[in-house]
Amino acid sequence: MAKKETIRVNGYEHISFEPPLTYTKEELITRSKEFYTWLDQRRSIRMFSDKEVPRVVIENIILSASTAPSGAHKQPWTFCAISNPSLKSKIREAAEVEEKISYESRMSERWKKDLEPLGTDMNKPFLEIAPWLIIAFKKAYDVDQEGNKHNNYYVNESVGIACGMMITAIHNAGLVTLTHTPSPMNFLAKLLKRPSNERAFILFPVGYPGEKVFVPNITRKSLQEVSRFYE
Repeated sequence: MAKKETIRVNGYEHISFEPPLTYTKEELITRSKEFYTWLDQRRSIRMFSDKEVPRVVIENIILSASTAPSGAHKQPWTFCAISNPSLKSKIREAAEVEEKISYESRMSERWKKDLEPLGTDMNKPFLEIAPWLIIAFKKAYDVDQEGNKHNNYYVNESVGIACGMMITAIHNAGLVTLTHTPSPMNFLAKLLKRPSNERAFILFPVGYPGEKVFVPNITRKSLQEVSRFYE
């Protein structure tokens, strides 16, 4: 492997970047189409198997998510991975308390009507059945060893991108997930004893799909509905 070239920018070392492969125009079109076709098979799944998933798979998924770009390269996230059955049960219990309140008083009738095609309700058995729960925490700021606070930038955007890459990594591993966001989610930080600068962002149950799974018969918006081109 050739030695990387280096330059200094504002006193910091920068190294030369070379893409792993260069593709022809035809290859670009084929690869982009194949990736879309593969990713379009992804669905949010609520029916999980309790089949074991090796920890190393979860580690690789977290590492993949952590390749996401972030404001000033601060990487303002912590991913907490839980397989402990007792802790998963506590998370389910606390989540269902919040979900019950949401369905009974916080959510508007319009919101609940919009959710009807998805078949969701206040019961969240997947929080115990899925072999792993990965909770993405956003870090509003960092704290060094002396207790000094350091700003993070574009935190929601950065963590949102990382979570999107996590969903793709889970799909790539042959596993399934869904985005679970009970509101409020303060109970997660308390149960996991997270520091005050971390706030729960999204909870991902991760595992294999159940033996027989049903998903809503819905479609995604077309390219024309989600894009505008200016050429």
